[in-house]
Amino acid sequence: MKSFLGIGLLGAGFVRAMINKGEEVQVWNRTASKAKELEKYGAKAFESISDAVKNADVIHLALKDDATVDKALAEAEPGFKPGAIIVDHTTTSIEGAQQRTEKWKRKGFQYQHAPVFMGPKNALESTGYMLVSGDQNLIRKLEPQLSAMTGKLINFGEEAGKAAAIKLTGNLFLVGFNGALADAIAFSNSVGISSDELSNLFAEWNPGNSVLSRLKRMAGDDFNNPSWRLEMARKDTGLFLQEADRKGIKLNVIPGVASLMDKWIEKGNGKDDWTIIGKLE
Repeated sequence: MKSFLGIGLLGAGFVRAMINKGEEVQVWNRTASKAKELEKYGAKAFESISDAVKNADVIHLALKDDATVDKALAEAEPGFKPGAIIVDHTTTSIEGAQQRTEKWKRKGFQYQHAPVFMGPKNALESTGYMLVSGDQNLIRKLEPQLSAMTGKLINFGEEAGKAAAIKLTGNLFLVGFNGALADAIAFSNSVGISSDELSNLFAEWNPGNSVLSRLKRMAGDDFNNPSWRLEMARKDTGLFLQEADRKGIKLNVIPGVASLMDKWIEKGNGKDDWTIIGKLE
């Protein structure tokens, strides 16, 4: 028997997928109607969170943040089956994941943080990526069922909180990427480029293909033999900042990148590869 706490878009997809695989799932959500909605697929909904976890061997969570996870687990604890395993898919702080791992171990339960790079469609179709780290014996025990929930289960080793750190790093990149794309859309609209033309550009020239090679260069220490000198990248950055200003368009991400470029140029690195802006000082 499984329990799932938190029936948002992600949780609903996970529960439906579990039921499609023939599993019995008890569900709870603070807005009870969302849990009740899943009864038409075969879930059993409870208004009491402690009732929702009774007899469950594994309790899954997909909630908002550290505070909501801690509150839900505290309220559910009276219904925990002895030795129950808690699997938390919530994106949380690193410290929160570490503290919960130790706290629930002391109480006689096992807590496994398993954040995901998955949307609702991924959860329903069991595709995407799930991250784990910590007690390897527990991970081996959970691996068959967690692997069935996702396209790829990635194990980052024995350090509790490592999966949380990786998830936050990945989300940081996605937020930055989205911000840069928002700047590109605003700029392209201001200079008469349609959304179709921008889509065609990225269909032919996919800058995402360069992420891994760029990361490797930024993580290294060789910025000689530049493919694009920093001073030239900064020149181009000045051109689109100038054009955006002329058109009255506010860019949000690029000005910060320009300031970072200026810092490295002032340090004498203008002729180095532009990826030097990612070097740790």
